Amino acid sequence: MIPFAKGHGLGNDYLVIEERHLMAPLSARAVTSICDRNRGVGCDGILLLVPSSRADFGLRIFNHDGTEAEKSGNGLRIFAKYLWDHGHAKADSFTVDTKGGMAQCQCHVRGGRV
Repeated sequence: MIPFAKGHGLGNDYLVIEERHLMAPLSARAVTSICDRNRGVGCDGILLLVPSSRADFGLRIFNHDGTEAEKSGNGLRIFAKYLWDHGHAKADSFTVDTKGGMAQCQCHVRGGRV
């Protein structure tokens, strides 16, 4: 079993998975199987939390067809909320390293919730 969270942002839904929970790297075939809405979990893509030496967090974004995206605005919002909700983010502002470059995330926290 691989733990995951599913988030929705402005019409897109993504799974968030932490690389440390995987027994092997995600293949394009695995991504398409997981994202399949009839035989898998069903989603537009996968957001993979990975280590980064340049930012607070690293993010790999996989499209439902198994290709890797550079950035996704909706994906970043879902990812930022995941990081806060799961205790990874210790401050409401942090950096995320993506294939498309660095992103600065600012969470709007009220009552401990994003």
